[in-house]
Amino acid sequence: MSRRRISIRPVARKLVHHESRELLGRRRTEESGKDVHRMRSLTVYLPFAQIMALSSTIYTFTVELSDVDRGVYESLDLRVAMHPSESPDYLATRVIAYCLEYREGIAFAAGGVSDADEPAVLARDLTGRMVSWIEVGAPDADRLHRASKSGARVAVYSHRDLRNLLPQWRERRIHRAEEIPVFTFDRGFIDDVAARLARRMTWTLSLTDRHLYLDLDGTGLETTVHEVRIGNVGVLAD
Repeated sequence: MSRRRISIRPVARKLVHHESRELLGRRRTEESGKDVHRMRSLTVYLPFAQIMALSSTIYTFTVELSDVDRGVYESLDLRVAMHPSESPDYLATRVIAYCLEYREGIAFAAGGVSDADEPAVLARDLTGRMVSWIEVGAPDADRLHRASKSGARVAVYSHRDLRNLLPQWRERRIHRAEEIPVFTFDRGFIDDVAARLARRMTWTLSLTDRHLYLDLDGTGLETTVHEVRIGNVGVLAD
């Protein structure tokens, strides 16, 4: 009786090929699932990133500036980004500081109010050297010390109560503190400006003998611009 030899190799090959196709299919399915998961993740997080990027509110100011005290007369068109953490009082003070410090090369900080390396308002000369370092609000003493050491002219415009700020500054070492002016306004003035802020505004701002007149879309406000030096005892605004 003759025996018939049957080769199992083709069968094995078919089985291996079948298993390979199954494994490949599973991998594709798993990879597809991962891609879907990634896409879902993007679907969840991308809009959030876009919202964060667009969360600053843009304010547009058309300003007719007449600074008689310094002999500066300019027409300004300002687009100012209000950071989500920025208060209306701070924004109002920041824009007024820009106007009262206006000169060639002036700008708002590139990184906005959260910029750790630049002040709220600054000015550079043609070589790129910072010549004006203008802080707004309540900068800490270390920041003022570093600013004064930079060689730029340093000034502070504040909407805060200096009775609280000056003792804090005077307790710390600030380079040439007696040369750093702090400018404030009559009580309630910045509040009134902040309450009238709108996305598009026309301002007429004039300064004569340290008296500031501000017309905001037909509403007139005025204040004295008070000045004290961090290193000297001065008279504070009431």
